[in-house]
Amino acid sequence: RKVLGIKARSLSPADLISALLKAPVDMLWNGGIGTYVKAPSESHEDVGDKTNDALRIDSNELRCKALGEGGNLGVTQKARIDFARRGGSVNSDFIDNAGGVDCSDHEVNIKILLNDLVHRQLMSLPERNRMLRAMTSEVAELVLRNNYRQAMALSLAQNPAVATADQYERLMRRLETEGKLDRSLEFLPSDEELQARREHGGGLTRPELAVLVSYAKIELKQALVASPIVHDPRFNSALHSAFPASLLAAFPEAVGAHPLRAEISATQIANDMVNRMGITWFDRIRSATGADAGRIASAYLISLRIHDVDAHWESMESLDGKIDAGVQADLFADAIRLVTRSTSWLLQNRRQALDPVSCIDHYRAPMADVLASKSRLESVIPASRWYERYAEYCERMVPEDLSAWCASAESRYWLMDMVEIARQLDEKLESVAWVYFTLGESLNLTWLDRQMRAFRANGHWQVLATIHFRDELDHQLRNLTLSVFSEPVDGDGTPEKRIEAWRGNKRMLLARWERMLNDMQAANDVDCAVFSVAHGVLRELALKAA
Repeated sequence: RKVLGIKARSLSPADLISALLKAPVDMLWNGGIGTYVKAPSESHEDVGDKTNDALRIDSNELRCKALGEGGNLGVTQKARIDFARRGGSVNSDFIDNAGGVDCSDHEVNIKILLNDLVHRQLMSLPERNRMLRAMTSEVAELVLRNNYRQAMALSLAQNPAVATADQYERLMRRLETEGKLDRSLEFLPSDEELQARREHGGGLTRPELAVLVSYAKIELKQALVASPIVHDPRFNSALHSAFPASLLAAFPEAVGAHPLRAEISATQIANDMVNRMGITWFDRIRSATGADAGRIASAYLISLRIHDVDAHWESMESLDGKIDAGVQADLFADAIRLVTRSTSWLLQNRRQALDPVSCIDHYRAPMADVLASKSRLESVIPASRWYERYAEYCERMVPEDLSAWCASAESRYWLMDMVEIARQLDEKLESVAWVYFTLGESLNLTWLDRQMRAFRANGHWQVLATIHFRDELDHQLRNLTLSVFSEPVDGDGTPEKRIEAWRGNKRMLLARWERMLNDMQAANDVDCAVFSVAHGVLRELALKAA
């Protein structure tokens, strides 16, 4: 009575349940049948569960901090949204319950494979049953990992570094236009409601983002099923990730010939891409590059391998409860930016050669070599680019290796250009990197890149323009680096001498760039028009130097 604030000495069952629903606890977990919480704006008739009308409460009466749902429809979607907007933590029933569905999917896919082996007399029914029982813990681990990442995706989705309100709005609008989404049916806010929320510093809630996670995965899976990647043995890792290691070891050929190979592979890739990279990521990459789902997935999976993302992502996940959640979110954001830029780079620069074997062989070793030690990292990437962030991560209890990997993530993306230049010119990577970063600093291209990142794009077309300008800046820096190495010099041709000779021959153009840079830095607003003019001058400088 004291804890629940009840004055009466006896209560009816319905009144007691209502009081328990309002308990001041950390977490309220619903595992029953029926709808127990509605939004204040809803009537009992709207809910459609007459049996529980007498005990149902409104979401503004909840005193718990977190709301978990082990049953279906225990809370209306409007109630979840209201609770979340009041500061409560809640997903949705289909997110909290996804483990059961996921487990059933694994069971069905495994039984299809094993039943076929029994039918072909490659194993007996008792052997099949023993193997199913033995795989229980492995299947549980696969299910838990997938559902952990799906819940984490909702946390990352609320990070502005992953996606903005404008990007979610554009995704919803496109899905509506294509007849794939009915916002009112899914209780998603209209454009006007989103604008009102933005004016008060709000955005989409976790329950609303949960709906968008589902739509994003469904759309991506449907696009991938029709693409060649799901049948390509070079990307078998996606298919294999759906099965226990013991089954893969015992029957690798049967897994590869699974009747649902395409559907399983598409599901695994879509889940992984949306869970890690975000709800709007595929939509944004497709708009920016014009690539189809299969090519984007190929570049994404290759990027993961090039930068050894899987191992480092698991290291970040292992820090749950050990470091500040905000710091952990920053680590994930570093990885997302690296994979995003790397994926875009592959789509633009390896248009005809997105072969995972050759791409991974080409880039992975140099990338790993740079991260072999802190001294090696400093010899290729200037400490000014990453050390401050590295030191901050270390101070916040992030392991040193992971701190170095995340702090240097953005600079290591540029190494892909440098690897190309080094191999093209038969130069050492350290020499190319020194020229590349020296040009970036001395021409203040790092400042210009920061302006592009900080620019608040107004609408979809400015977003695309800003992405294009950043990619173009990388392209011009690559051309400028090539032009330095094409400069004739006397003697041993050290990077320092090459830069000096290049500057001597480009005095007038460099002076023009300096004047323009001063004007840009003095301007009140740096926008797409400024970026366009700056690129024109850089392009001329690179062409003149060629």
